[in-house]
Amino acid sequence: MSVIIKIMRDIHNEKILILDFGSQYTQLIARRVRECGVYSEIVPFDTEKEIIKENNLKGIILSGGPSSVYIPDAPIVDKKIFEFGVPVLGICYGMQLMAHLFGGCVSKAAKREYGRAELIIDDDSDIFKNITLDSTHRTPNSITVWMSHGDRIEKMPDRFVPIAHTDNSSIASMKSKDSRLFGLQFHPEVVHTPHGIEVFKNFIYNICHCSPTWTMASFIEYSVEDIRKRVGEKRVMCALSGGVDSSVTAVLIHRAIGDRLTCVFVNNGLLRKDEAEKVVSAFRDNFHINLVYVDAEDRFLNKLRGVTDPEEKRRIIGREFIAVFEEESERIGGFDFLAQGTLYPDVIESVSFKGPSATIKTHHNVGGLPADMEFELIEPLRELFKDEVRLLGKELNIPDEILWRQPFPGPGLAIRILGEVTKERLVMIKEADAIILEEIKRVGLYRDVWQSFAVLLPVKTVGVMGDERTYEHVIGLRAVTSKDGMTADWVKLPYDLLGTISNRIINEVKGINRVVYDISSKPPSTIEWE
Repeated sequence: MSVIIKIMRDIHNEKILILDFGSQYTQLIARRVRECGVYSEIVPFDTEKEIIKENNLKGIILSGGPSSVYIPDAPIVDKKIFEFGVPVLGICYGMQLMAHLFGGCVSKAAKREYGRAELIIDDDSDIFKNITLDSTHRTPNSITVWMSHGDRIEKMPDRFVPIAHTDNSSIASMKSKDSRLFGLQFHPEVVHTPHGIEVFKNFIYNICHCSPTWTMASFIEYSVEDIRKRVGEKRVMCALSGGVDSSVTAVLIHRAIGDRLTCVFVNNGLLRKDEAEKVVSAFRDNFHINLVYVDAEDRFLNKLRGVTDPEEKRRIIGREFIAVFEEESERIGGFDFLAQGTLYPDVIESVSFKGPSATIKTHHNVGGLPADMEFELIEPLRELFKDEVRLLGKELNIPDEILWRQPFPGPGLAIRILGEVTKERLVMIKEADAIILEEIKRVGLYRDVWQSFAVLLPVKTVGVMGDERTYEHVIGLRAVTSKDGMTADWVKLPYDLLGTISNRIINEVKGINRVVYDISSKPPSTIEWE
């Protein structure tokens, strides 16, 4: 018991808090910190200082952002956070804000600096200690970094000194004279800064003095004990979709409470082709966990009739799921808790750094559930990114065919059918989606692609089939690569593969006469169209 208590204390004992100023890279900062084995959280920049100071804080990182510190209403952090006694690292806007708050001068740069740059290190005693230098550069003591800024520090604050520069930025990095506050004009969190992880390790290990205690093995021990303590002798119902998140959630909770867990798989009619049969078969073949199957296709489609707004779709689906679970709970014999596979990106995207008014979209696991439901929620993966969930699943011995399934949204095909959801449209998108997955798997790209799927667009186009005019629907093909779903790039699928997919969909799916390929990245787009 003493060992478990120690693990429970240590897993969140050393926390790096990231204050978000709206950078598209903020989530990458959190992931880099976690890659170093240290727990990190993201909070809005205007979080109350008392909350920032609370429990086990070892360091603070100020993210980048699109604003300029010298404009009216620029996002500003409470200066008292610098008095907490923990090291602070400012990145891009975070560095400029630090300079501004301590009496320096920040202004618009004559030349915007965007892309790769050669950073010359002038002081390698702290955050640049033991950095692997790039021997190919013309200047000694230099590394490649990624810049993305239009402002620059014109005057250094009195208590700071410069520690690195580029040809365009005389102050590309700075530190306070007591080596407790650091600023970086470049972005160490992106892959385009090859040695960025070394910079993070110096800050986390040597400056914040953290230890790498954040591992999936320790997370299991912590979570199992936490679930046991919270649930006691009561029972838990788990919303099972058959995807990675809900499967890992179910296995983790089952390890904690055994047969007091019952999984409920609801076929809402919004699943991929043959999905229900595959999920039930895979789950029953691999795990010895109570499983209840509920066919609710007509029920969900009736509720969605005439609805076109994507947020309303999400709310309807969330409410109806809860209604089904409550009915099943009463039928089976009483459950106090509902478990679901909410992930950290769900939480982040549902609560913008600017507040609820700027929320990107409501996630079914976060904002789509009714406030008056009978269950208390258990979300053991709420702190994890998708790649961490897969690592956790590996620790739990979950088979690869489940762990490496491409993510599928909780509202299902309802948000991949733009406009009203009807049985006719569901048939079209299911058939098209099945063809896409078949062809992606056939050429061996399934594990290399984060998500590949069909979107049914709310337009019709003119076509010609068999010398006759057609006026039919359009399928959008979406395929992206990502590590955690927070950022994503479109996949440069081979032309032959795109041609095969298009040809098959147009010839095999009745009602489709055109296929288009989405080449948008996230940001500025999202992965799903709704």
